Amino acid sequence: MADEKKITHMPHNVTMNDCRNLTLTGVEEVIGCDEELLTLKSSMGEMTVGGRGMHIGSFNRGSGELKIDGLIREIIYADPEPDTKGFFKRLFK
Repeated sequence: MADEKKITHMPHNVTMNDCRNLTLTGVEEVIGCDEELLTLKSSMGEMTVGGRGMHIGSFNRGSGELKIDGLIREIIYADPEPDTKGFFKRLFK
């Protein structure tokens, strides 16, 4: 059933042109933003975009499309939530 939930979420795509323009889809929320760091929640989890002179060109919450201008240096996805089942429960399914 967990896989069914993944199918219904907004598709997540990342498109970057010349490290100066970044377009993301599947963005659910902008958590924080300044010229060097942008933190957001996407359909693939929390992510961070780092760079210099960055600003949000546009954000359409309905479609989940976010456009960022500036020098993009890194895109980092947070680790998925830890597995709470434990080693032995996974071993002896």
